[in-house]
Amino acid sequence: MGFALSEMQLKSPAFETRSRIPQKHTGDGEDVSPPLEWTNVPDGTRSFAVICHDPDAPLVLPGTYGFVHWVLYNIPASVTSLPEGTKDYTKGVNDFSQEGYKGPMPPAGHGVHHYFWWLLALNSELNLEPGLTQWQLLERIEPHIIGMNRIVGIYEK
Repeated sequence: MGFALSEMQLKSPAFETRSRIPQKHTGDGEDVSPPLEWTNVPDGTRSFAVICHDPDAPLVLPGTYGFVHWVLYNIPASVTSLPEGTKDYTKGVNDFSQEGYKGPMPPAGHGVHHYFWWLLALNSELNLEPGLTQWQLLERIEPHIIGMNRIVGIYEK
């Protein structure tokens, strides 16, 4: 499957799509991941992955763009939500060179940034090792993606 949205729905009780992300979930606040919930999971789903990415970040590196704030995977198919500040499942490396969640922190005066929380449904339990970057994760899971959707939040300083 190519990267196209599916019927699966992703939402957060912390903010509506295309609305401001509460400071609590940013680098200017408590820096905890927002709660996420999903429905309409595709038949055959065996696991999930979550990525938070800021495509508006003024950063272009070879083979990438924007800024990755969270990479989380090996989430069992039985899971349909993540609590605020979750420490569960396998953590990848964000663009702060750290494992786990690091919230929005756009440069002051850079304007509104859009933060995409992607939920990816996979047809396999891959049991991937910790510490993968977004691009390493996508390379490994792409053949297994059977559904995806996202919620977009905004934040600026």
